[in-house]
Amino acid sequence: MHSGVALQPVDPPDEFGSMVAEIEDRGFEELWLTDSSLHARNVYVYLTLAALRTERIRLGTAVTNPITRHPAVTATAATTIDEVSGGRAVLGIGAGDRPLLALGSKPAPLARLEAAIGAIRRLWAGEHVTLQAPGFTLDDAHMRDPGRPGLPVYVSASGPKTLELAGRVADGVILLAGLHPEGLRWAIDHIDRGADQAGRPARPKITVFAYGAIDEDEEQALRAGRTIAAWFPQTAPVYCEMAGLSADLVAEVRERYAGGEFQEAEQAANLLPEDFVHRMALAGNKDRARGHIANMLELGVDCVSVFPLGADRMATVRGFKEAFDDVVGAGRR
Repeated sequence: MHSGVALQPVDPPDEFGSMVAEIEDRGFEELWLTDSSLHARNVYVYLTLAALRTERIRLGTAVTNPITRHPAVTATAATTIDEVSGGRAVLGIGAGDRPLLALGSKPAPLARLEAAIGAIRRLWAGEHVTLQAPGFTLDDAHMRDPGRPGLPVYVSASGPKTLELAGRVADGVILLAGLHPEGLRWAIDHIDRGADQAGRPARPKITVFAYGAIDEDEEQALRAGRTIAAWFPQTAPVYCEMAGLSADLVAEVRERYAGGEFQEAEQAANLLPEDFVHRMALAGNKDRARGHIANMLELGVDCVSVFPLGADRMATVRGFKEAFDDVVGAGRR
């Protein structure tokens, strides 16, 4: 199992460059940057900065969507990052999330997401593409320089239909399912179902995003983890039932968390019981993190990427890598 980091590109360029250099030096293998429209700096500019400050780590969008950018624009952006980084790019794509609401848009239907992935791959293959797809058109579209064949596509997924789509068509899955084994196992089963439907010999690679904070002051870590826990009742409530959250509390959280990114959900997050937060997020010390990592290793997850929240995100990154190496390193010895 590999380790990664997911960041929102919110830091000044010089500070971000130092963070990325440290992340690679500590041995992480994947770096993901969010594409959050108005909530962060431009993802492709910051992936370029990351490419210039590193030599080895894989670099991906986490994730872009087919609403804010035409798939042909995304195809070119991804191959440009791949060229700048010497072949280390990964295209992470999904239906889109709550930041789209501020743009007057909604997440993409699955048919549009699947069509976008197919069109991007055809453009990368050097084809001249003409099609009328859900939400976009291509008319004899082709790339002057298609770039590296086989650039991987990861699909961000939580719900059953998107998980099965990812199982059918993706090279990898960015899995947003909380951290408790029941939810992760349920999600992996749906990925496997999609892979079986497509007759694939193996499931795509799975990267689980572990949001939250690692701190020996567990109250502080719990506060940092609460907001992402509130995302699940609003966006992926199926995992809440598995984690023991009542239907009434799910409804109350949904009512109070009406829009925006998960950082804007503080009022709703305060309603959530501690046990639920611990099951959905990193929200404690390194011992708690080790338990989550051990569960994911047992489930056959390919990579766990920490998404640090709270006042000192790099402290969480460092603590996560120590916990990860304790668990995975012990398994390798």
